[in-house]
Amino acid sequence: MEKVVVEPCDLAAHVDEALAVQAVAFGLGPEEVAIRRQIVLRHLTSPGARALAAYTAQDRRLVGFVYGMPNDRGHWWSSVVQPYLRREGNDGWLDDSFVITELHVLPDFQGRGIGRELITTITDSAREPRSILSAIDGDTPARHLYHALGYRDLARPVHFPSAARPYAVMGAPLPLLR
Repeated sequence: MEKVVVEPCDLAAHVDEALAVQAVAFGLGPEEVAIRRQIVLRHLTSPGARALAAYTAQDRRLVGFVYGMPNDRGHWWSSVVQPYLRREGNDGWLDDSFVITELHVLPDFQGRGIGRELITTITDSAREPRSILSAIDGDTPARHLYHALGYRDLARPVHFPSAARPYAVMGAPLPLLR
C-alpha cells in the first residue's frame, strides 16, 4: 500500500491535477471539468480560501484534495441552499461557518482515512466555530464519513439547478469528532 502524505497545496497551480481526481471520483465529463475549473479558480480568490492535497509519498501523484473557505451568503451555493435551510430552521448555519467546497479521493485510495485526514486537517485551522458542506443525498461512504465526524443533516433533499441527483446540506461544530 502506497504511503500518502497530506499537506497544504497551491490548488490554483495544480487545478488540472485536482480536477482529474474529481472527474474520476465523481464521474465528470470533460465539459463539466472545464466549467468546474473556472469555478475552482474563482473560489480560490475568496478571502480565507485554502486547500490541502494528498500525494503519494514516492512519486508525488495527487490522489485527493479538499478546499474550502469561510462561507459567504453572496456566493451561488449559499443562495441555492438558503431556502432549504430556512425551511428547516437552519439558515443561521450560513453565517460564521467554514464551507467544505470540494473533497475528493481517487477510488483506489478510498477507505484508507485520506478523506478523513483532509477534512479534519483543513477544518482544524478554521477560525469559524462550525463547518457546512453539501453531499449527494444517499447512503454513500462520504455521508457515512461526514456523520462519523459529527456532521448532521441540516436540509434534504436539496436540488441544485445543474445536478441530476438530490443533495443534503450538512453541518458540524468544530473541531470535528475524531
